[in-house]
Amino acid sequence: MVNMSRRQFFKVTGTTLASSSLALLGAAPSPALAEVRQYKLARMTETRNTCPYCSVACGVLMYSLGDGAKNAKASIMHIEGDPDHPVNRGTLCPKGAALVDFIHSPSRLQYPEYRAPGSDTWQRISWDDAYTRIAKLMKDDRDANFIEKTADGKTVNRWTTTGMLAASASSNEVGYVTHKVIRSLGVLAFDNQARV
Repeated sequence: MVNMSRRQFFKVTGTTLASSSLALLGAAPSPALAEVRQYKLARMTETRNTCPYCSVACGVLMYSLGDGAKNAKASIMHIEGDPDHPVNRGTLCPKGAALVDFIHSPSRLQYPEYRAPGSDTWQRISWDDAYTRIAKLMKDDRDANFIEKTADGKTVNRWTTTGMLAASASSNEVGYVTHKVIRSLGVLAFDNQARV
């Protein structure tokens, strides 16, 4: 709060009242020239995506600025809700509205990392190494635990030691393909993030 004497208060209010009265009597400054301000997202590239936070799978519009030159890297400058998305119709929760901070966070993990058993440090590995390791571990587990037939001779082709949790942000088509791939491997434990 500003400390103001009674005299200063009357000076401020009197000056304000006098200037507003002069404006009403036509003593206002000349009209400002109207100018159309450039739309802030005019030169940006719009990309549709899905919010990664929860199982609602809200649609977002991401705007990146970059001139497309060979050495220039586009950077996301603005994110807003997608008004054409059937789930959220342009609205976002506080976490979704703050996605641009998530994207530019210095602590955001952008590459796969591996920590050896008994080690206390993580080491960065390539995507090829990560996928190869996942595939190898899945194959080893399936080979060791696959159940082809029950005790009474029924063919069941089950793999009960591994489960799959699908992302709810995926489209129906991706969900269908994921389900077909996982079931073809014999996995019984299959669920979707939307139910969790």
